[in-house]
Amino acid sequence: MSRIEKLISTLCPNGVEWTTIDNVCSNIVSGGTPATSRSEYYGGDIPWLRTQEVDWKDITETSIKITDEGLRNSSTKWIPANCVIVAMYGATAAKVAINKIPLTTNQACCNLEIDEEKAHYKFIYYWLCNEYRNLKALGEGSQSNINGQKIKNYEIPIPPLPIQHEIVSILDKFTILEAELEAELEARRKQYEFYRNELLNFEEKEVEWQTLGEVASYSKDRINTSSINRTNYVGVDNLLQNRKGKTTSNYVPEKGSLIGYQKNDILIGNIRPYLKKIWKSTNNGGTNGDVLVVRINPYHKNILNSDYLYYHLASDNFFEYNMQFAKGAKMPRGDKSAILKFTVPIPAYEEQMRVVAILEKFDALVNDMSVGLPAEIEARRKQYEYYRGRLLTFKPLNKN
Repeated sequence: MSRIEKLISTLCPNGVEWTTIDNVCSNIVSGGTPATSRSEYYGGDIPWLRTQEVDWKDITETSIKITDEGLRNSSTKWIPANCVIVAMYGATAAKVAINKIPLTTNQACCNLEIDEEKAHYKFIYYWLCNEYRNLKALGEGSQSNINGQKIKNYEIPIPPLPIQHEIVSILDKFTILEAELEAELEARRKQYEFYRNELLNFEEKEVEWQTLGEVASYSKDRINTSSINRTNYVGVDNLLQNRKGKTTSNYVPEKGSLIGYQKNDILIGNIRPYLKKIWKSTNNGGTNGDVLVVRINPYHKNILNSDYLYYHLASDNFFEYNMQFAKGAKMPRGDKSAILKFTVPIPAYEEQMRVVAILEKFDALVNDMSVGLPAEIEARRKQYEYYRGRLLTFKPLNKN
């Protein structure tokens, strides 16, 4: 019998009492937003949290800080450290976080100050993490916003404190292990980026340089929407950010024609903020005008390797070049003519293959969910979620 099972059989053999979030909190508040038109309200020393920073993690700093004047002239207010913060609006609605420093928040944060005599704040945090889908389902409107009253009335089991502390101790170990693996993965990614930049740097070597327009062109193929589906339609929404490929599309145009792409073409997001989205195609399909389809010219297929070109176009060097010539005010687009003037070093084909082989190994170690650290992190995350669900399942109190 595990320690938790012994505690349950001793402290609550007839089941666990259920109550509401409101009943385990000493205070529940939301925040506010100082007027964004008043520059004197921003740039101070007071941490101010927005919902987009609420993402199942500890908050140790905020991206925006406000001034004392901003605090006085808005409805935002200080909350102490170790509150459980629930995002109520937008894309992060129902996600939770813990502030490890005193801070202020915007009005879309529901801040739960837990009564330590009734509950461990991390027990409440882990419970709400486990209830994400159910809590999210309470949302209303186009953005699935949740109101504070629904959070206050949300039911929660409250086992005796020794049981809560034991559960927190176990789940903390999973969290720490995952954080250590994430930190190692981040270090590997930085190492990968360093070697990628070194391998793709031919500035001091005697190689031929050609513009992208000399070795490749944009696809002129047209494809009817009747021949595409969720797996072979590509828009900027289903290209993954930060050069991580693509996912299955949730949307497929019903009529008209699209730009056709072929296997080994390189698809690049061509509207900000999607300029860092890029994918080397593994199949034939269709896309729209927000995505560029770069295809190596037939004559150069035996001179320029498509994977080698992909790594150059996925580099920070190309992204910075693309941003330099992007046009437009609100949603800048890449300049198609300027992009074709981007220069690419063309070493011997064997050297291109050597560079690609090294980069593919690095890429798999830091990005492939089936091998290396990403696979281990995913396995640990699933293990954590499994045990979290088991540990937070309680028999209701039998009052008979």
